[in-house]
Amino acid sequence: EDMGSLGVSAQLELILNGKGIDFQDYDSVPEKMQPVTVRKTVCYIVSAVLINEKNEVLMMQEAKWECYGKWYLPAGRMEQNETIVEAMKREVKEETGLECNPCTLLMVEERGPRWIRFVFLAEQTGGTLKTTSEADDESLQACWWDRVSPLPLRATDILPLISVALKYKENPSHPLTLPVELPYPAVSQRLVAAFSNNSSDLWVLLSSVGEPHLPVTACGGSSEAYCSIEVAIYRLAKECLELPLVNIKTHGLLGLQHLGKDPGKTDGVCFNTLVSINYSDGANHENPPELHSDGLQWWKVENQELRARIFQRLSTTSVVPIFS
Repeated sequence: EDMGSLGVSAQLELILNGKGIDFQDYDSVPEKMQPVTVRKTVCYIVSAVLINEKNEVLMMQEAKWECYGKWYLPAGRMEQNETIVEAMKREVKEETGLECNPCTLLMVEERGPRWIRFVFLAEQTGGTLKTTSEADDESLQACWWDRVSPLPLRATDILPLISVALKYKENPSHPLTLPVELPYPAVSQRLVAAFSNNSSDLWVLLSSVGEPHLPVTACGGSSEAYCSIEVAIYRLAKECLELPLVNIKTHGLLGLQHLGKDPGKTDGVCFNTLVSINYSDGANHENPPELHSDGLQWWKVENQELRARIFQRLSTTSVVPIFS
């Protein structure tokens, strides 16, 4: 959606529904910021957990010499000109022989803006399990693993991903969330930054530069390249708040945007991130912390339904988790 014509309530509705908003500009940028290019300045990894009706997990056997014969979830690097979902489907097909569709994003892991892993829960739609007679550079074969039989794993970092997927299947902890295909030049975060008091009043932080909008902060200038992308949230907060007086808590993702069809210009990702801002002293303050920036303002959420939806997402942590 184009933001120019959207009121704040409409923007919040879109983001809470896992949708996206067109890129306009950044409200906070690091020094020496450059656009990102897949496989050059940024590495996106896609990974998929597929679970069959027996609760077995789809695994592939590695063909790479450094982990030859070991087993892992289907995963790999995103290529240029791909969407995140296209990359995930390609990796699953190449490594296991199966065709699939994503159900939801399960989690995102990041080691700063240069390395981000997108983990999906997906379901098989076709294809046949790759056998040793079809072994190639991508993988030796694939299997459905009962999670009990001994299987030599390439790394145990996939075990938590599998348990999150099984838990989600049983009891979804966030709404089904898939990337929205909208281009962004850099890795960035659009913030739904909320403050509430004991009387259940709720405010969100807005940028008042141009049309009032949810603030967007870019990640990854030279000094921040190896820091968590959370640094970009703190930078924006530092520009408008007295940081020792307030705490900032990142709850997780309400959605994300990426298109990646114009390498070097649209290889960014925008994470729509739910954040809460509280006073550090733990006392009950009626009003949100004072802002010392002309470019930002607090906007009181008067609409009861909208307020209830934001409270629900905050209190139940109903968001896609992001691990730093």
